[in-house]
Amino acid sequence: MDQDVIIKILLMVVTTFLTVMILVPFIKKVAIHVGALDIPNERKVHKKPMPRLGGLAMFLGFLLGYMIFGEPSSTMNSILIGSFIIVLTGTVDDIKPLKSSVKLAAQLVSAATIAIYGKLLIQNITVFGMYFDFGIFSYPITIFFVLGCLNCINLIDGLDGLAAGISAIYFATIGIISIIMGKMGLDFILTFIMLGAVLGFLVHNFHPATIFAGDSGSLFMGFMIAVIALLGFKSVTLTSLIIPLLILAIPILDTIFAIIRRLLKGEKISKPDKKHSHHQLLNKNFSHRATVLIIYGIDILFAFASIIYVLHDQKIGYIIYTILTIIVLTFVLTTDIVVDKQNLPKLLKRK
Repeated sequence: MDQDVIIKILLMVVTTFLTVMILVPFIKKVAIHVGALDIPNERKVHKKPMPRLGGLAMFLGFLLGYMIFGEPSSTMNSILIGSFIIVLTGTVDDIKPLKSSVKLAAQLVSAATIAIYGKLLIQNITVFGMYFDFGIFSYPITIFFVLGCLNCINLIDGLDGLAAGISAIYFATIGIISIIMGKMGLDFILTFIMLGAVLGFLVHNFHPATIFAGDSGSLFMGFMIAVIALLGFKSVTLTSLIIPLLILAIPILDTIFAIIRRLLKGEKISKPDKKHSHHQLLNKNFSHRATVLIIYGIDILFAFASIIYVLHDQKIGYIIYTILTIIVLTFVLTTDIVVDKQNLPKLLKRK
């Protein structure tokens, strides 16, 4: 790898890392002052009120990184507008909770901005030698993809450092893949800017956390994950879209399991509960930190398999994916993540 590229990567990561790390203590004071606090309840793990608005620090670090290392373009303008809408909505929600319909509307506007104005679209794809052009449907498909990324990260944000750590693994993996493939475009720049920003936040957010990301942070991280995936989706092959999804396997599976779990109970899919993957590990008497590190480890395995796949060593990639599939199935069968086994007879009777 070229020395200039290494220096640029280090500068991007270190600049945003230090910026966010320094900003967070000031953001904490602001959060306490405006009442942006996460109050404990029976569904939450923490025991005392915690300042939120962590996303504000990451967003400011991201903006500084862009101003130093980025270049203006219509695509970048759409990303800035979309991210501003997301962070503003999340910030207001962190201070005074908004209706879910209002948050969804804001998410739709931000997703539509990058799809319609930025032209970041899942437009066509080649699968097993067959070419598909989505035409006008590329807009709703892209918007749905962005909404999925936003809410996957939002739902997994239940323990100190969990959402930020998974996001950091994603950005680091995409950065490595970009280097391997020789891609040095906008996705390359945004990936390392975000990696530094998220790591800077993790200094204060890893257990025991002194600040939470809040909706401002989890939605912003999810938004940037979607944006970077779409920026890399230019080779119109299934692999270029599947790889980012595999790196996000843990939050995606957690979201799918949550939807199935709530549907089986006859509940709204938006209803919060205490049955997510991290809750299941805590129920098995793993400590807070151990639970987060276990999920990091599994996510890193998915990320490693994705890198191996890019290197075209498919045999090793398939072996890792098989091991991970066995781990996931074992987890599903030995926990209540899909169905509460105590209530299973009642569910079967209802059927």
